[in-house]
Amino acid sequence: MSDATTAGCSKIALISTPWPLYSRPSMQLGTLKAYLKAQVPDLAVEAHHFYLNLAEALGYQLYHSLSERTWLAETVYAALLFPERLQIIKKLFDRQAGKKSPLGNTRFETLTSSVKAISDAFMDRVDWRACRLAGFSVSLCQLTSTLYFIRRLKQKYPHLIIVMGGSSLAGEAALDLFAVFPEVDAVVQGEGEIPLFHLVRHLRNSPNLNDLPPLPGLCTSATAAHHGNPASFCQLENLSRLPAPDYDEYFQVLQTFHPAQAFFPTLPMEISRGCWWQQSSGANPAGGCAFCNLNLQWQGYRSKGPAQVVSEIDHLTGKHRTLSVAVVDNVLPKNKSREIFQQLGRLDKDLRLFCEIRATTPAAELKVMRDAGLQRVQIGIESLSTRLLKKMHKGSTAIQNLEIMKNCEVLGIQSISNLMGHFPGSDAQDVAENLRTMEFALPYRPLNFVGFWLGLGSPVWRNAQTYGITAVFNHPNWAHLFPTHMLRSLRLVIQAYRGDKGYQKKLWRPVEQKIKDWEKTYRELHQDPSAGPILSLRDGQDFLIIRQRRVRSKPFTHRLTGTSRAIYLHCQRHRSLQKILSRFTTVPSDEIVAFLRMMVAKKLMFAEDGKYLSLAVPVRPTRWERWM
Repeated sequence: MSDATTAGCSKIALISTPWPLYSRPSMQLGTLKAYLKAQVPDLAVEAHHFYLNLAEALGYQLYHSLSERTWLAETVYAALLFPERLQIIKKLFDRQAGKKSPLGNTRFETLTSSVKAISDAFMDRVDWRACRLAGFSVSLCQLTSTLYFIRRLKQKYPHLIIVMGGSSLAGEAALDLFAVFPEVDAVVQGEGEIPLFHLVRHLRNSPNLNDLPPLPGLCTSATAAHHGNPASFCQLENLSRLPAPDYDEYFQVLQTFHPAQAFFPTLPMEISRGCWWQQSSGANPAGGCAFCNLNLQWQGYRSKGPAQVVSEIDHLTGKHRTLSVAVVDNVLPKNKSREIFQQLGRLDKDLRLFCEIRATTPAAELKVMRDAGLQRVQIGIESLSTRLLKKMHKGSTAIQNLEIMKNCEVLGIQSISNLMGHFPGSDAQDVAENLRTMEFALPYRPLNFVGFWLGLGSPVWRNAQTYGITAVFNHPNWAHLFPTHMLRSLRLVIQAYRGDKGYQKKLWRPVEQKIKDWEKTYRELHQDPSAGPILSLRDGQDFLIIRQRRVRSKPFTHRLTGTSRAIYLHCQRHRSLQKILSRFTTVPSDEIVAFLRMMVAKKLMFAEDGKYLSLAVPVRPTRWERWM
């Protein structure tokens, strides 16, 4: 009887294990499947979004609570991978879960037993004997689950060629994997399309992996030393060769669920790969934001053309009858974004869009994005201190961050953006600047406080001494998950360091508390949805009224007339003092400066480095559009 052990490579499986967002198909699987099918039409490619099966079986709330925290997620399959370490791993789970609902009453042993039964049942349902290759995409929270699947499959089906790839295995992270997990046959370095295609083509001619010649972008135990560096990447010259991702299996699984468990998924969409800021930030010798390690799997920056992007979104939303789309890019293309969103708007579909953007995104472009359907956005804010933003190599300033926060408030776009604390080398002045700027940011949606974590391969990791770091190593939590002898040979994506961590945690406590107060105030002042913005303005043509709402107190109101009104409206975009003075030449400069200082003292304007920004949100966005 002929099977995959003797026949050529006619069928492969692509697998995404827990714990990605269950409400999205895997972008990686969908893209790889579509590309391989286009290149090898007679190749059978199965894409298994197994995390969706597990989410439905466990319950979406429990799955989400586990998946949103890396260390919680990694404990579950670590206990299955190393059952002899159950009690050690359980300590980490209990510490991370705390009393947080719905995890507070969850018995770790019961949870791992359920996950094992669901996972093993899935593996038993798939005809692995017909497959020659099993490829696993590994991103954050997927390492231990992937390794558990690999070990189980290799034990039962030794003929399977196991390939791993993904952002968690970029750079140095994969180099020592083979010695620790001999079940892994190959690791993709960089993007997977071309290396996987070359591997499939080889296996169709010679089923023996030992005959594999060196392939750029693909490491085996024999070739890792030569092909584990970025110079060996093998990636698409441009993204126009990519077909639309294939999410069919995800939706087929979803259709098998009971109607009470059904939902409308969000479609992940890829416009570009890499980071153009990483290429253009000459001030940072390592390139890009100092804390970022999200682009190690790519070289350079490439983006799809507007027509291709719009066609894919139109096709996928129509095919799968859903209107929610998440653009997964780390940064949108500089010169194409506006055209892309203008064309999306002309589709005349009521899209619900999410994307990540830079704080320097112009107001006019943000409006075009909103008109196309942008409802939620993550802005690369990270800090409200320009001094600290320079240390982070963000290429933005505090006044720019405030301006885009205000613009989101005007346009009704929900910003789910972060403020990063504990950044190594930050000091009391950086914290003081954040605290001061936050006083002016209180009318806008609060930022989420996130502590700095050291990413393998990031500029901070590569230039540790510059940031006062004396040693870098795997995060101590990994020692709960992996045996010591394995951990010595692995470099994992979440790192830790010796430096000023204790000082940083103490230093940033006032900021953490300030954000909690900010969240409480914003929530209280928005309990009545008809009350309007916290800081608003209404224009009367030759006067305007500014209203400052307060918690459990009457609002402050301010009336500006004549030139005062005109200056305030002129600064709806941040303007330098020089530009303000050149615009209002009939008014003495000392009077203008005195007015600006008064506005800042009342927290109606923000000032930084000789630039001024009006903070009040127009109650009629159409007027804001005219003033911008």
